[in-house]
Amino acid sequence: MNEMERLVAMDRIGTAGLEMTVQAEPGELAAIAARLLIPRVSRLRCAFRLKRLEASIIEAAGQLEADVTQTCVVTLEDFDQPLGEQFVVRFVPEGTESDDDDPDAPDEIGYPAGAIDLGEAAVQQLALALPPYPRKPGLPETQESEPETPNPFAALAGLRRPQ
Repeated sequence: MNEMERLVAMDRIGTAGLEMTVQAEPGELAAIAARLLIPRVSRLRCAFRLKRLEASIIEAAGQLEADVTQTCVVTLEDFDQPLGEQFVVRFVPEGTESDDDDPDAPDEIGYPAGAIDLGEAAVQQLALALPPYPRKPGLPETQESEPETPNPFAALAGLRRPQ
């Protein structure tokens, strides 16, 4: 079982498509935060526009909105951060996912016969939207600087014999 299961039967998606919005409940938010190894997810909402490309392939254009708490990699303090992301994914029958390495191609999510899971798709997109090295807003940018202690071999350079 996924933390946020929102199944949509394939036969509900007609030729005109389907628009749906999914939102996580409080208990689901805690489970999602645990899965993503972050302190908290306080809101997760995702609007989908579903379009049938073929009989068994559904394209989903989505708009993700979330409020999360992350831990700063510099100060180790928790801070709140809103996230917003637009994305496109394709639902394909399980086992038929492409091995294409094209970074511009839409991600593919396999589904068992009969239904796609928009909740799992929303959680996956949230995971992709999280910054890998979160920094608390307002921190100065780090810059490469000269080491404060001199190189221990610098003194030896003066002892070299002239040739």
